[in-house]
Amino acid sequence: MVENGKSEFGTCFESSQHTILLMSILPSFLRSLVLTTLLSFLTPILLVTALLTAISVITYVPGLKTIGSTGNTHLLDFLAAFGSGSPLEGILVIALTCSLVGALFDTYAFYHHRIFNS
Repeated sequence: MVENGKSEFGTCFESSQHTILLMSILPSFLRSLVLTTLLSFLTPILLVTALLTAISVITYVPGLKTIGSTGNTHLLDFLAAFGSGSPLEGILVIALTCSLVGALFDTYAFYHHRIFNS
């Protein structure tokens, strides 16, 4: 039956086009999502590691030992506050939160790009 120039097969064809379009977009979206999540997870870990390294190097400079050791203690206490007393758990909580935010932002950006550039 043909109605307004469309047959019932036309809707099936449009549905299969939508499925094909989704299958072609899905790999690039997943690749982008995984990469964004991984980078968002690693960034705070690398930042805190660099900061701890810099503070530890400061302790070897004569006259700055107290500043370095105090900074190291405060940074570890800050991380322990997020990790229920463990600095390692604290940095993991911060990294997981950043990766979740990165994934949500990437999903929003992908949706926004797809809606306004189609």
